[in-house]
Amino acid sequence: MRKLATLAGVAFAASVALAPMFGQARPTPPARDPLTPGYPAATELPDGQLPPKNADGNFILGPTHTSVPESLPQTGVPQGSIFEFTMNSPDSKLYPGIAREPGTFGTVDPAEPSKLIVTTSHPAPYSRKVSVYIPKQYIAGTIAPFIVGADGPDRTLFTVLDNLIAQKRVPAMIAISISNGGGDAQGSERGLEYDTMSGRYAEFVETEVLPEVEAKYHVKLTKDPDGRATTGGSSGGSCALIMAWYHPELYHRVLTYSGTYVNQQWPYSAETPHGAWEFHEHLIPNTTRKPLRLWLEVGDRDLLNPNIMRDEMHDWVLANEKMAEVLAAKGYHYQFVFARNAGHVDQAVRRQTLGEALEYVWQGYVPVTR
Repeated sequence: MRKLATLAGVAFAASVALAPMFGQARPTPPARDPLTPGYPAATELPDGQLPPKNADGNFILGPTHTSVPESLPQTGVPQGSIFEFTMNSPDSKLYPGIAREPGTFGTVDPAEPSKLIVTTSHPAPYSRKVSVYIPKQYIAGTIAPFIVGADGPDRTLFTVLDNLIAQKRVPAMIAISISNGGGDAQGSERGLEYDTMSGRYAEFVETEVLPEVEAKYHVKLTKDPDGRATTGGSSGGSCALIMAWYHPELYHRVLTYSGTYVNQQWPYSAETPHGAWEFHEHLIPNTTRKPLRLWLEVGDRDLLNPNIMRDEMHDWVLANEKMAEVLAAKGYHYQFVFARNAGHVDQAVRRQTLGEALEYVWQGYVPVTR
């Protein structure tokens, strides 16, 4: 079965490479089987059923993905306030801005197929929006837990929080949804921010974003890492884990959809030569367990090798399956959902699961007054 899956991957990779040459859209990746030999064992749930909110482990979901009430505005539920402000690259000490020339990507290093050479990236300005959700239940002057999200604004997150907070299923938290600096993958500002294996993005949030939020909206954000969460999809998902991994003194709770735990870092780093693929290849297995709680999802039609690199480190399904395997081996509290009939950061899956995911990630939280 693994051999068949590999042959399908080779054929798909070839079609991906050839499609742009003929002016065609990239083909849909083939559906992968969660029962493939080598994938960790998982509990298959009845269609429409979600995992228990307090259960660690691996679960198979679908194929029907119906929005749960928590993902939709509900009559009589207090709605939080949503604010927005703009940040400009000239004001940033950590991210002054880059961009990759349109229509370019990079070339594979002939001496190392896992390394991409990008020559068309250069300094460039950007502006980004930051959306801030403050729940109706927030009491002015008190210290609040919060969640930081990538690729904002995230209206689904805000709606789900309205409903869960009203039902007392999660704490009354502030949500800070930060848009990226533009572009995607190697050589872009978004790729630099989200795919770099370092603490820089968490430091950017800590020193440049959070102080602005507190000053503009007169809120107090907790310093307790147990009261801080990160979330995102795709490279925003790997970024969410990168933030907590390199700064566990800042974040303990991580929630990702279709996390880009693949080889997409640029510039190249000898310390983490395979980018976020290093999480399941070396970092998690070889590092003492960190105080993190994680929720992860991947779809059966998630991304598969959608670029010129042929290093066998660009299969999002395999990467997330490997994440589940190493997290279990190290004894982490985690929940992994494999969604049937689902694509990359599938919004139907997200509207079905985000409420349960937030409950799982926030279980055990006890507020502190600092």
